Amino acid sequence: MGPNVIELDNLGYNYGGGELLSDVSIQLGSGSFHFLTGPSGAGKTTLLKLCYGALTPTSGRVRAFNMDVRGLDRDQMAHLRRRIGVVHQDCRFLDHLTLKENIALPLTVSGRDIADEEANLRELLSWVGLTDRMDARPPELSGGERQRAALARAVILSPDVIIADEPTGNVDWEMSQRLLRLLVELNHMGKTILVATHDLSLIRAAKNQVQARVLRISSRQLQLAGADL
Repeated sequence: MGPNVIELDNLGYNYGGGELLSDVSIQLGSGSFHFLTGPSGAGKTTLLKLCYGALTPTSGRVRAFNMDVRGLDRDQMAHLRRRIGVVHQDCRFLDHLTLKENIALPLTVSGRDIADEEANLRELLSWVGLTDRMDARPPELSGGERQRAALARAVILSPDVIIADEPTGNVDWEMSQRLLRLLVELNHMGKTILVATHDLSLIRAAKNQVQARVLRISSRQLQLAGADL
């Protein structure tokens, strides 16, 4: 394991007058693979958002790549977001663009010339198995195709960390296995992976392929789950 890429230090988060997370501390080492689990409404999505700077903690601090996230200016935050690829639970796409254009959006936003990135784009589409769907519009895609496209979009800028929120929530078991293999491949390439999921069978399947640690949110605290899964 390399140095920590994300550290949460005595983190607390209040929501709607109540405490959702309390005294959470965790270090994600470079190249590690973590699952985050816990009951619905326990704060999994909130914790992920705190990790990539979309939310600010009520107390404690978040450090990403040795920088305190709270003190970052707009440019630093934009740089941070390029280093952390996020696969959102509801993977939204722009329906008037093709799949390929949607996956390339982060390139466009960061001012890169798509023509220069054509080879990378094609390789990425092939890696997620969507080469033959690259001209399709988002409404034409199946759930599994959307999830793989969301993963491709999250990794297009070559981030160091990939955070995925319930990436297998809307797909069948075979597709969830395929998505898991892609995440494991990214981890083998040295990427740090954090996946929120309530699917314990997915976690069990992962443990045969990768050294994964399981974090569980329970009554506002974060615990390292043992071998009881």
